[in-house]
Amino acid sequence: MAGMVVAILTFGRVFAATKRSLDAGLRREWGRGWARRAAVALLAAVVLATAAEANGQQMLPDLSGATSWLNSPPLTREQLKGKVVLVDFWTYSCINCLRSLPYLRAWDAKYRASGLVIIGVHTPEFEFETDPANIEKALRKFGITYPVAVDSKRRIWSAFHNEYWPAHYFIDAHGKIRYHHFGEGEYEESERWIQKLLKERNNAEQPAAGPLALSASGAEAAADTGTMGSPETYIGYLRAERFALPGGLLTDRAQVYHAPTFLELNQWSLNGEWIDHGEAAALKTAHGSILFRFHARDLHLVLSPGSGPVRFRVRLDGQAPGADHGVDCDEQGFGSVTEDRLYQLIRQHGKIQDRTFEIEFLDAGVQAFAFTFG
Repeated sequence: MAGMVVAILTFGRVFAATKRSLDAGLRREWGRGWARRAAVALLAAVVLATAAEANGQQMLPDLSGATSWLNSPPLTREQLKGKVVLVDFWTYSCINCLRSLPYLRAWDAKYRASGLVIIGVHTPEFEFETDPANIEKALRKFGITYPVAVDSKRRIWSAFHNEYWPAHYFIDAHGKIRYHHFGEGEYEESERWIQKLLKERNNAEQPAAGPLALSASGAEAAADTGTMGSPETYIGYLRAERFALPGGLLTDRAQVYHAPTFLELNQWSLNGEWIDHGEAAALKTAHGSILFRFHARDLHLVLSPGSGPVRFRVRLDGQAPGADHGVDCDEQGFGSVTEDRLYQLIRQHGKIQDRTFEIEFLDAGVQAFAFTFG
């Protein structure tokens, strides 16, 4: 009962700081309203809180479902006994996951010699995240040197009954899951659990918690949650919400869209000739654009270049972003999509207010997946 009370009080924070996986069938079934999404989040938080009270008896599931391992030979439960293990479910285009990476890297540096083993389980959300070359490139980019299990068939994800990115599971030296945390935040509590489990293992006090030697810039920097008023928004029709044009999105067929002159907060629109697929919208002809009315310090967009580099230009309220440009474009808003990944396009420095974002693609072929904010 206590767990249920805590869940009710905190479900909004959990919901905002995680990405939840839904299979294609559920995406079609579950409508579009905020009320239903909040109800799902509340129910999930209650279930998670109840499970957290009882999960001390749950053992580390089998890790043999990985399609491959990076930074390490394959690891088994038997090999990990006697170690304290932190399992991090992540995927490289997830903004919530990226903002957790500085803490994981710092814990690895601080506690590896004391017996902590961090295992990143890379479970994809989008199809391009199953490409081993993309995953290896992401590990190099983000400086990840601890073992990573490539879980492209979601076998480890299923073995844990996991539903969230990021999700952190803390396993003691006997192989029992003693604590878990879903989403960003609560890093001090997570570090206390690392210390507690290492103290049990080593029968000795561990280095004091914090401050950590964090290195976070660009998309890894902590979100400005106090001003963030825009939710993650998918462009593919399976999870698309708040599309501004009457008649909605035409699915899996080319359509010329004409963006409206006015957008309500958190509405978005395509402009130009696009084909909207389940995961993403693909631009058929050059000079198509996407517009979004948002309220947040940071704006990111998950993009793929398709068959080749795609040039773009970003505008804020019809003007070049200037000092408010993100790391993936310049002050004039120019940039290029060259990889399948998340692009940080806006980081504002002044007062945060409702703004209209526009990205015009100067070449055809780009695929746009999802907006996220920070």
